[in-house]
Amino acid sequence: MSRDETIVRFDDVSHEFGANKTIFDEVSFSVRRGMKFTLMGQNGAGKSTIFKLLIGAELPESGTITIAPKVTIATARQVIPRAELQLSVREFFEKMFSEKIYDIDPRIEEVLEVVNVHAPHDRIVGTFSGGQQARLLLASALIQEPELLLLDEPTNNLDKAGIEHLTKFLVDYNKTCIVISHDAAFLNSFTQGVLYLDVHTHKVEQYVGNYSDVLKDISARVEKENMKNAQLQKIAIENKEKANFFAMKGGQLRLVAKRMRAKAEEAEESMVDVRREDKTIRAFTIPVQEDLSGEILKITSYNTIAHGKGGVSKSKKHKKEITLKKNQHLLLLGPNGIGKSTLLESIANKTAEGAEIGKGIVVGYYRQDFSNLNFEATVYEELMSVMKEQIEERLRATAAGFLISAEMIHTKIGHLSEGQKGLVAFARLVLLKPGLLILDEPTNHMNFRHLPVIAAALDAYKGAMILVSHVPGFVSKIRIDEKLDLAK
Repeated sequence: MSRDETIVRFDDVSHEFGANKTIFDEVSFSVRRGMKFTLMGQNGAGKSTIFKLLIGAELPESGTITIAPKVTIATARQVIPRAELQLSVREFFEKMFSEKIYDIDPRIEEVLEVVNVHAPHDRIVGTFSGGQQARLLLASALIQEPELLLLDEPTNNLDKAGIEHLTKFLVDYNKTCIVISHDAAFLNSFTQGVLYLDVHTHKVEQYVGNYSDVLKDISARVEKENMKNAQLQKIAIENKEKANFFAMKGGQLRLVAKRMRAKAEEAEESMVDVRREDKTIRAFTIPVQEDLSGEILKITSYNTIAHGKGGVSKSKKHKKEITLKKNQHLLLLGPNGIGKSTLLESIANKTAEGAEIGKGIVVGYYRQDFSNLNFEATVYEELMSVMKEQIEERLRATAAGFLISAEMIHTKIGHLSEGQKGLVAFARLVLLKPGLLILDEPTNHMNFRHLPVIAAALDAYKGAMILVSHVPGFVSKIRIDEKLDLAK
């Protein structure tokens, strides 16, 4: 098979979500065999929908999608189905194949090494932490060694070592790959081209080069188009002013005025439709609960999880005294599976044995899987439910700052993209006015443009805060007063 062969082609593909919500409008692009592409676009633009169309989970409204004959496609699912949580690691991976694989164990070991998970093959899948389960899902796609590998935010929940393992795998991978990610350094290591889904035009623009090359290309083009439009706008204004002047003189000068107006219209028609860049959320502040004083959170002990042979998990208790007061930020560290998310959840739910939250403290909890949001509620209903004073104008103004449109505000949470759910979760924290802020991997699924804005808001937060994040560049922008490493 030639590496110049087209493995995927979209020809004038149009697709809608729900009632008349356009996602793609006559989209056309092609991917050659062996190429590694990044799929870019604003949260909610439809990146994950392209993957669903490729695997046949959804069908386009019109146009054709052509996939080369006998091409195998694999993608990592978002969550492990409940029925599979009782499977052993070996049984979980065996389900990825329609036929029995006799050398399954060495293949499992190889992909577990790629995602940096070390576990016996008879360990039960449900005993892994949420972060480790995400790694197993990634490994379940990799083990199939497909001709076309589709990865949606694969670095989410991966620590530095995990990202390094995955990067090496993709650099060495000699088949076709399309990746959705906002991690610039990760993407630059292997990307050969970019498919950019424009949320405004609903088209896909195709570029050659790595992630940074394409961002520079787009920025240069936008600047050039803006300069050209500014010049044409100036010509149009000048000719309109002259036309008004000559029209008032009357007589033969009205013909001159007519020519001036024609020149103004010509200049306006020549203005190019400048590509609208991804919007960034507005700078925001998370207000602090009123009359906040004294000890907000006191930790005297915490538990970590150790995984032994056969998937047996042991809980170990540690004594440590940490007190958080107003304007104090704690960073929680430790590898996947040690119990960070479990500790955060127990503190947020006030069930942690060695942690006590002050009386009357409002807790704002950003959960990485968004399961504390009501997926059956609309965005409007979810945001209104946390407001002490239910003022619609404030709700809508806050929502707009997080790019939540008038249409999106009446959409059910469960119908949003993961990135959009994250924006709703932050809007919810702003309206909640917490005294204690608990954040578990708040960068997951987020457009890279939003991250500096989010970091600035967390840095300025005046209440008590506990943060878990595996993204050093993000954490470095936030004031941290104390660190607790669960591995020590």
